[in-house]
Amino acid sequence: MEREEDIRSEAEAGKSGYTIFRPLEPGERLPRTVYRMDAVSLAQALLGMVLVRRTAAGIIRSRIVETEAYVGPEDKGCHAYGGLRTARTEPMFADGGTSYVYFIYGMYHCLNVVAEQKDKPEAVLIRAVAPCTPEDEARMRSFRAIRSRKPADLCNGPGKLCMALDIDKRCNAVDLTVSEELWLEAGVYPGADRIVSAPRINIPYAEEFVDKLWRFYIQGDPYVSVVDKEAVPLWKAMQAER
Repeated sequence: MEREEDIRSEAEAGKSGYTIFRPLEPGERLPRTVYRMDAVSLAQALLGMVLVRRTAAGIIRSRIVETEAYVGPEDKGCHAYGGLRTARTEPMFADGGTSYVYFIYGMYHCLNVVAEQKDKPEAVLIRAVAPCTPEDEARMRSFRAIRSRKPADLCNGPGKLCMALDIDKRCNAVDLTVSEELWLEAGVYPGADRIVSAPRINIPYAEEFVDKLWRFYIQGDPYVSVVDKEAVPLWKAMQAER
């Protein structure tokens, strides 16, 4: 996989039958072309990227440390399995770079980033983030007060991070490439040698897709939600996909 900075230039891609790449500067908003890849590739590429949320407490930046890929109509763990298109799943059919926020268990919201192009319903669940600065952490705590002495408990899970970033259905179907309320910026890629893969969490209904190694996280990062003792290096997971 290319370094995360090496993304297609919207101005140059496709002109001569080949792809031209340009580097993204840290802090630069991710353009549409970054999102127009399959969900498995995007789930890896988003590790180390910065999720930005404008809130009443101020702008909060957090680093993405864990993701899960959901791969469209063929994936029995995906909301769009079988091409299911409802009012709830409609954002998954939008162009890559759209947010998909859903509500689970009657109490938690989950944030997904839509991958691929329009009408190809794939998405990446943001499972865990880490505040970029102490100021970001303080702003997150203003939305999610916790008693735990473990700082990671603030946002080491999809429901937790949405509470800490004040993300709910207001953030659903947002165009992340232009929104001033929610967007992603280039960060620091951790390196493929630090990324591990494991089965996704809490999808027992996915049958033969239960064991797909489509959860990715930065090994050793304290903000990862669940450490899988049987997680494998990224290169080995990609070999298993072939």
